[in-house]
Amino acid sequence: MEQIQEMSETLKLLGDKTRLTIVALLKEQELCVCDIVALLATSQPNVSQHLRKLRDGGLVGETRKGQWIYYSLKVEDKPYVRDLIASLPSFAERLKSEKQCCD
Repeated sequence: MEQIQEMSETLKLLGDKTRLTIVALLKEQELCVCDIVALLATSQPNVSQHLRKLRDGGLVGETRKGQWIYYSLKVEDKPYVRDLIASLPSFAERLKSEKQCCD
């Protein structure tokens, strides 16, 4: 029953379009908040709030590189999420064409 509860909470997190899009972006590569803000054309507080929820839900991790914090997927222990992520559309081409803000 505990596993069902965890899966339910994780799937609720991914039921939000913005969070699901962030996960699709992070599927391709780790990103800084400012990169995600630019790609989603939304505000930094909005993206930060979604990233916090994803982090608290155990779906993303963060790594500090100098003054920047980069986010990446952290779903090794969630095979049901890995399968879902694999079926998300690719943003690889869009990421290639966008200038990364923190490089």
